[in-house]
Amino acid sequence: MFNKHKKIVPDTSVLITRKLSELVSEGKLSDVKIIIPRFVMDELQAQASRSRDTGFQGLAEVKALRDLPRKYKIEVTIDGRLPTAEEINLAKKGRLDSLIKEFAGKEKALLITSDYVQAIVGEAEGVAVQHYPSAHPQIVGIEKFFDENTQSVHLKTGVIPVAKKGKPGSVKLAKLSDKPITEKEIKKIVDDIMSKQRKEEDSFVEMNRGGASVIQLGDYRITITKPPFSDALEMTAVRPIAKKSIDDYKLKKEIIDRITGTSQGVLISGAPGSGKSTFAAAVANMLSGMEKIVKTFEQPRDLQVVPEITQYAPLLGSWEKTSEILLLARPDYTVFDEVRTTDDFRVFADMRLAGVGMIGVVHSTDPVSAIQRFVGRIELGMIPHVMNTVIFIEAGHVKKIYDVSLSVRVPTGMKDDDLSRPVVDIKDFDTGKLEYEIYTFGEENVVIPIKDAKKTAGESPLKKLAAETLYRKLSNIDRNMKVEVLSDNRILIKVRNDLIAKIIGKKGANIEKLEQEIGFNISVEPIEETMKKEAKFQAFEKGASYYIDLGHESGGRFVDVYDGKSLIFSVEVGKRGMIKVKKKSEIGRKILSAMASDRMKVYY
Repeated sequence: MFNKHKKIVPDTSVLITRKLSELVSEGKLSDVKIIIPRFVMDELQAQASRSRDTGFQGLAEVKALRDLPRKYKIEVTIDGRLPTAEEINLAKKGRLDSLIKEFAGKEKALLITSDYVQAIVGEAEGVAVQHYPSAHPQIVGIEKFFDENTQSVHLKTGVIPVAKKGKPGSVKLAKLSDKPITEKEIKKIVDDIMSKQRKEEDSFVEMNRGGASVIQLGDYRITITKPPFSDALEMTAVRPIAKKSIDDYKLKKEIIDRITGTSQGVLISGAPGSGKSTFAAAVANMLSGMEKIVKTFEQPRDLQVVPEITQYAPLLGSWEKTSEILLLARPDYTVFDEVRTTDDFRVFADMRLAGVGMIGVVHSTDPVSAIQRFVGRIELGMIPHVMNTVIFIEAGHVKKIYDVSLSVRVPTGMKDDDLSRPVVDIKDFDTGKLEYEIYTFGEENVVIPIKDAKKTAGESPLKKLAAETLYRKLSNIDRNMKVEVLSDNRILIKVRNDLIAKIIGKKGANIEKLEQEIGFNISVEPIEETMKKEAKFQAFEKGASYYIDLGHESGGRFVDVYDGKSLIFSVEVGKRGMIKVKKKSEIGRKILSAMASDRMKVYY
């Protein structure tokens, strides 16, 4: 073959396999001119820039060919033009392969390839072609690890490969081999994946940065990580095995009407692997079938939806920028798959308030947790306007549905009508029974479960929360304080005797403010061990002062002086056990009144 052709043109595939070097070393290739198209060099450089081994292998082969000794009589040149931007964009459709064939035909050279399709097409077009399949397969397809029950495959260097098998709610981890997989084996699989994603129409690189890549390869979502991001080369491939229609969930007509009626805000919640995204795809397909314009927000884009539904990724890394474009498309509904960050929740809320029907997918262990993730991210009163329905998925089935609404009333468990406030009501969609309330309590937004009336008073979550709130607010004054719930509307606080006045405040201002915040009447009593003891003393006047003599042993102690039950003042006793007060002072006049009526008492 080579004797008939003095010029050969290699394509990307044969350079990556290093086949030409092998032919030279075996004496099968000599006295030829090797012309490498710039299309090929550009592709190898692009691969190497993305840290792919195939790019480095191909470039190393070019260098090795150029460095061959003269005895082989091999001339290596690089010729032709660079591909245009349009040709690069059409690479998956075989445009670059076509350009290489055209270049070989123009040069009247032999095209050398390891790509079977390239060889067949070249022969069909009348181009001289030599096909050299790799003697040792360089790639191993990810598909071989999957069967009809496999959800995901997990490969890591030096670890036995495993797969999750089963359906939502019944998943088991199965070993795929008895031997740990090597880094070389994983790299072969990665090379295969990257090669396929360039050529297959429904495949693309979703993300590639910082040692982590996410590739969508048809139905497979593949995550690849490598050092320094991860401690070793690792790959996880996920494939949905369950594709359901909305009829499979056997939902009541009322919930179907809720979703498909006036634009709504719906949250689909559940634990990882519970089947949330499968249900979301079923809802999206149902809405599209009802002649609604449906879009999706996904990263990566792996919802199994009909072609009529456009799947959007973050524009320049931002869902907010995507939402700006999406609103121009005027969708009826948008499915937001995996609402995670604060920015995600805000974009979801903004689009819902703009009139778009929103269906969000949220990770949560229970349906209430999904609602709680909105608390603090948007105003409490806006929550029912953003999402009024929560659907909890467990083991691939609809386990619970909540209706979310807003009312202005006194929260359950509070007695005073003056404590009326906005309350988010969370009710069972089927029974209408109130199960949770969300409202502002003190300075916080709280979620309170509504218990049956038969439960004892001590089990009330509201009472427990009120006690905890009081302790948190006042423990900086007395860490040893005690809080006791006496009834549905009264709480007793016990603190050190000398701190009672500080907690009550001037004219009861502090206690009144606390009562308004928590909705309970509050009583304050001293802790018995801290109550002061009455001291023996002698009071007399001398000159321009009154004197209270407590004895030498009381020197340096703090005492409280009372007129009956009214505190006159607190003071430190002098070193000799004496307290001196000027007659003409305000305190002096109170001391005189207490002495005259024999009501003066002194407490340690």
